[in-house]
Amino acid sequence: MAKSAAELLAKRKEARKKYLEENKNLKLKKNWYPTTNLKQHFKRKSKLPKPTHIQHALQPGQIVILLSGRFRGKRVVYLKKLQSGLLLVTGPYKLNGVPLKRVNQAYVLPTCTKVELADVAKDVNDELFKRVDVKRENEKDFFEDPAVKKGRITDERKNAQIKVDTEVKKAVDAVPQLNKYLKFRFALKNGDKPHLMKF
Repeated sequence: MAKSAAELLAKRKEARKKYLEENKNLKLKKNWYPTTNLKQHFKRKSKLPKPTHIQHALQPGQIVILLSGRFRGKRVVYLKKLQSGLLLVTGPYKLNGVPLKRVNQAYVLPTCTKVELADVAKDVNDELFKRVDVKRENEKDFFEDPAVKKGRITDERKNAQIKVDTEVKKAVDAVPQLNKYLKFRFALKNGDKPHLMKF
């Protein structure tokens, strides 16, 4: 039997009332889009970014080849992963001139050569690499004096370099011919096929 229009309307109102009571705790937005064209800063929804995962081929004490930057082609010793997600590497400095340095793992080529290392760089963190700003009083100071430029490297960083490198040098000396291997740059020549090479 067909219901009248008045009965159908009453039933709909009752269903609507029941729905609103059940969902009264939900926040219903009236405006889906902002009413103004003001530019707003991007706000990250998650408080912390996802932690960086280090590739399985990298282990502390492993020799890696730097692929970009000032020291590209140099072979260095990988020490540990820092909190920022970057890798901590060292030359050692006396062997090939590479100091304690942070490197992105995308610009590193792992090799199968490895040295036995204890946790020599446990005191080194991202704070150590903060840039020391030098105040320039006038335009004449724009071109820095070399002595002032050297002063940017703090004593704390120098001491950390010496402490880490002494331990790494001992481990490197224990492996025959590894000193020479670290001194020479890596380079490809005509006809070399890197996809067929074992590093």
